Amino acid sequence: MNALAEFYVDEDFVILGFPCNQFGLQEPGNNSEILNDVRYVRPGGGFEPLMTFFEKIDVNGNNEHPLFTFLKSACETTFTEFDSDLFYEPLRIGDLQWNFEKFLISRDGKPYSRYHPIVVDPDALKDDINTLLNA
Repeated sequence: MNALAEFYVDEDFVILGFPCNQFGLQEPGNNSEILNDVRYVRPGGGFEPLMTFFEKIDVNGNNEHPLFTFLKSACETTFTEFDSDLFYEPLRIGDLQWNFEKFLISRDGKPYSRYHPIVVDPDALKDDINTLLNA
């Protein structure tokens, strides 16, 4: 994500991060601990994320944040079966199923696309980002 933030630094483009502990219980800390974890542990070495981090939320299940209810309802799921390391209930078709699933949203707040967590190459997102920036 930092590579995209750097590439689009002079554009009308922002990256928002929403920590969540529903996937393999990988984000157990509180909000300040999560950012320190990114800086000093994973990936560490003083890494500074170039995104706005929000408070930790639930993106699925009974306590799902309304933003993610909206995003999931507007975009097709990226998974075809449920993973076993999910920590929420109830499981629903269309749920996010792992960290780093991404949504691209237009300037007017409409979800444009949803990306599977294995999509990590910034170039794989640039065509869609450019389409929205040039709309």
